[in-house]
Amino acid sequence: MPAARESLLDAAYTALARRPWSAVRMVDVAASAGVSRQTLYNEFGGKDGLARALVRREADGYLAGVERALAGAAEARDRLTATAEWTATAARDNALVRAMLTGCWTEWLPSPPLTAVPSTTAVPAQRRADGPLPAPRDFVRIVRDRAATALAGPGADPADTAELLRSCELVVRLALSCVAAPPGEGGMEELVRAVLPRHLVQGRGGQALHPRVAAPGPNGRSRTAGVRSPRR
Repeated sequence: MPAARESLLDAAYTALARRPWSAVRMVDVAASAGVSRQTLYNEFGGKDGLARALVRREADGYLAGVERALAGAAEARDRLTATAEWTATAARDNALVRAMLTGCWTEWLPSPPLTAVPSTTAVPAQRRADGPLPAPRDFVRIVRDRAATALAGPGADPADTAELLRSCELVVRLALSCVAAPPGEGGMEELVRAVLPRHLVQGRGGQALHPRVAAPGPNGRSRTAGVRSPRR
């Protein structure tokens, strides 16, 4: 019952904004969602299953926002800035996302174990929720890899991809630091720009620009030029 499940998760999230998780009652969640308590138990198995499903949904929502940010502007810096800004905003506006990204779970929140738990449910979404939940280091890896994949473009050189991965991880870790200490207005863009190599730009039409070392210039130093990766 996908619609009932979403309604129950919405009701649980709303309840959590009003009272600590320990005070959230299953009967109240069911009543708020307009379904029977038995439907709630059929979907989640119990309060622990509901907690895991709620955390899983908020994690998925955060990562969906990352995908939207990376699919936006053509410039790599702009897309990474949007990703960093989304991370800071999501953590500010959603206590569960903040806890997942930082590992700091308060007594107000549900704090299910991040390791998988035995699952006997026939509900596919709950089986997934009963699996491993992402820790902060998992989010760093996932967002870094998705950003690098989105920005690399077709035919990327492995050496360039390695550098791009390092740059993307720097941005992710920078964004996480801004969760604890938000920058001033417009500060995120300047911070992201400061940690990225100058040659890291994204061409229009999905064509990535990668650095290539040219022959030495007149002053004896190598020149770095952006070369469009061939499209396949």
